[in-house]
Amino acid sequence: MRVAYSELRNGALVLGPPKSRAGSRTVSVPAAVVEALAEHIAGYVGPGREALVFSGPKGAPLRRSNFNKLVGWAAAVEAVGAPGLHFHDLRHTGATLAARTGSTLRDLTQRIGHDSTDAAIRYQHASREADEVIAAALDEVIKAARGDEDDQDDGDDGAAGALVPSGT
Repeated sequence: MRVAYSELRNGALVLGPPKSRAGSRTVSVPAAVVEALAEHIAGYVGPGREALVFSGPKGAPLRRSNFNKLVGWAAAVEAVGAPGLHFHDLRHTGATLAARTGSTLRDLTQRIGHDSTDAAIRYQHASREADEVIAAALDEVIKAARGDEDDQDDGDDGAAGALVPSGT
């Protein structure tokens, strides 16, 4: 059975099932992350199936109340040029990056462990890069419909964006 720690308001940690049925799932991990995770496990995780992958200095579960201090979060986010980034923001980042792969909303909902697509949408954020990819794909659709797929790119995208004034 899959379990998760929840920190109660009184500070007690409770080990139990994930918050929702959708929280109990298998998630594929990118190969680049698997390599880094394997190095972490080899250097920091104790033996046995009960060992925690991420723990405090004494092997106990990390708590929300002392996580930032124990892992040096402020220094880490400062070092990568993202001061003010919260740990939970990584969930938003992951969902946004996953959405850029072209996954369906249902696939993303499953991946991030939500029961509804409404909840999954809150974790996705629009990006300028995604908008540019959409515009380029629409351009190809229009060219194909006009029969001018062979046109050379003259660097002039015409009136792209002219229908919506900038700043709105």
